[in-house]
Amino acid sequence: METDLTMAESGKPARSKRKMGDRKRRDENASKKPSLKSNWPPIKPKKNLQLTCLKDNDLFTVQDFLTPAESKAFVKIAEAMGFAHQGSLGPTKGEAYRDNDRIAVDDPVLANAMWEAGLNKLFSDIKIRGKVAMGLNPNIRFYRYKVGQRFGRHFDESINLGEGKRTHYTLLIYLSGISSAKSKTDAKDTSLEPLVGGETVFYGSRNGVVAEVAPTEGMALLHIHGDKCMLHEARNVAKGVKYVLRSDVVFA
Repeated sequence: METDLTMAESGKPARSKRKMGDRKRRDENASKKPSLKSNWPPIKPKKNLQLTCLKDNDLFTVQDFLTPAESKAFVKIAEAMGFAHQGSLGPTKGEAYRDNDRIAVDDPVLANAMWEAGLNKLFSDIKIRGKVAMGLNPNIRFYRYKVGQRFGRHFDESINLGEGKRTHYTLLIYLSGISSAKSKTDAKDTSLEPLVGGETVFYGSRNGVVAEVAPTEGMALLHIHGDKCMLHEARNVAKGVKYVLRSDVVFA
């Protein structure tokens, strides 16, 4: 399916949108850590990945993109690296409410491994104004939401990476949440508290709910961003800890 996009920014007034984007980029650069390429868990290529479309090709999920073992390995490494808190100036200053912890690394090797694990095939038929998906943004982010933390309603921006490359989709991979199969580690570790809350909710016209996605361990969520981005939020975590891996799909 070919999706027609313009390069206009989405949703909010241009001035506050630029300010929010500028601040976001400064924050990401300030908290970016060196890559630990050799420490990332190997990601096995996945066969027969299935899309679940929630709003055409604008919003869809991919079950079991990461295995439970891969998801838990990413969480373990991220915790060892150390998270930094990220807040915001709030809606009165033109920024969405934000309260979570994050890590950012620049790692083209990890980005390529995730892309080649099966995302490349899922995006083989999706074009945006004649441009094709060619990989993931090497700026990889890990988010951690503890009890009481959330990310208010907001839009995701399209990022110009230069040389004709621009991001058009947000990629979220849930590293914790509902588990499709209990692992032996889960059975032995009674300290693992099940995640309650933390749903990603998308809104349409008149703030009607388009989709409500519960975090599922290893599941990928992809949604279009930029000028066609839907208003969305990460709801409050009521119990447990929510871990998310974030990148963007790049078109050229």
